[in-house]
Amino acid sequence: MTERMIKFDNVEIATQAFGNPVHEPILLIMGAMASMLWWPDEFCQKLADHGFYVIRYDNRDTGRSTIYLPGEPPYAMDDMAEDAIRVLDGYGIDGTNLIGMSLGGTIAQIAALSNPKRVKTLTLISTTPVGVDTSALPHTTDAYMEHASTGENVDWTDNAQVIEFLVKDTQMIAGSAHPYDEGRARAFVERDVKRAKNFVSATNHFMLKGGRTLRGKLGELIAPLLVIHGTADPIYPVEHGELLARTVKGAKLVRLEGGGHELHPEDWQEIISAIDAHCGR
Repeated sequence: MTERMIKFDNVEIATQAFGNPVHEPILLIMGAMASMLWWPDEFCQKLADHGFYVIRYDNRDTGRSTIYLPGEPPYAMDDMAEDAIRVLDGYGIDGTNLIGMSLGGTIAQIAALSNPKRVKTLTLISTTPVGVDTSALPHTTDAYMEHASTGENVDWTDNAQVIEFLVKDTQMIAGSAHPYDEGRARAFVERDVKRAKNFVSATNHFMLKGGRTLRGKLGELIAPLLVIHGTADPIYPVEHGELLARTVKGAKLVRLEGGGHELHPEDWQEIISAIDAHCGR
């Protein structure tokens, strides 16, 4: 694994790469409040072992990338989509296989629609379609919303409180197919919070908007689309993934039976095999 800081327009994006640079590239974009560590080291290495050059990075306001005052993000999701393109520029990559999860899936859709020549294939995990009416679809579960509301009582400058909330969050987004491992989740969350410049800045992600100019454009997506979605996802129920796949001609949908809003290690083989096939390996 190698690390590199990509700098442009007073922005610094922390990145890491796995594998051989001459191999087929994959760029990973993670979701809200989540640093690149939420693409687990072992997951990235397994992709690299399949013959890919894998790049992950910290979105703005996470990890070691540029952070802003909490409550005052001077950027939108469209800017974050351009960040992905700037990361490719920094690595000298013309076109990539782009993979986004959750909010990262939204950002990936904006990037692919706005920069079609830079995206060879698009894989969207546990996300919802951009510019499409989703009002008739099932919403985030009541149980998760009740949990999320407790975040208003968290002192986000107190790492101990943050860690407890995030550990509970990992339990709430877990699926039903595999046992939940609290010890593993806690060790990961502690690592993520400790690594961040200022974790409270990540709350800026809840204020972001974007993609408004892309309303009705998703069906024009050029890049071949793979949708991967857990059937027990409490954030975006699987109907969101199904609508994504229906909206884009030729898209393929892989359902992770009992999968949640997570990259569970026991699902990695199925996920990576699907990505491998989708990218033409």
